[in-house]
Amino acid sequence: MNFLAHLFLSGSDTEVIVGNFMGDAVKGRDLSRFAPDIERGLRLHRAIDSFTDTHPLVLLGRERVHAHAGRYAAVVMDLFYDHLLAVEWSTFHPEPLPVFTRRMYALLEANEQHMPDRTRMMLPYMIAGDWLTSYATLDGIGRALDGLSRRAPKGAPMRGAERVLLEHHEAYLAEFRDFLPQVMMHTEGYR
Repeated sequence: MNFLAHLFLSGSDTEVIVGNFMGDAVKGRDLSRFAPDIERGLRLHRAIDSFTDTHPLVLLGRERVHAHAGRYAAVVMDLFYDHLLAVEWSTFHPEPLPVFTRRMYALLEANEQHMPDRTRMMLPYMIAGDWLTSYATLDGIGRALDGLSRRAPKGAPMRGAERVLLEHHEAYLAEFRDFLPQVMMHTEGYR
């Protein structure tokens, strides 16, 4: 699950949302340096990642894209699931996706003082490129994968992986529809 899914799974508490959003940039077990609700968001992020990384449906999808993306199959799957969430958005969330993303951008900007430098530096690019809304299209996922492929060491295998999503769209969509309610239930106590 990538940025959109993490924000979707955060609930409505501002600090939980911020903590969950910045989770990839925070290392270590001791999170006591953060406000309690930001710490809860960080723990939510880790709960989402650990559940996702070991779920049989996700592993099945990863195997499907592994031939194309190699060691980056997990990263590619995270973006695939953000795409599928964006495509199915109205099934899972009452607020239109563009409204949700604008609200999240504003909330994150207003709370960037809590974020590590890496996250704070990335946020303006995310907003300017409207990454969250762009995940709804294959072109948007393609651009995201292309950008990641340039930033990651030996990341070239990620480039063009959206073709695998297109080729196996129905299988990925069916798996996602089964998986999302499960991760929502698994992480309910963090929100």
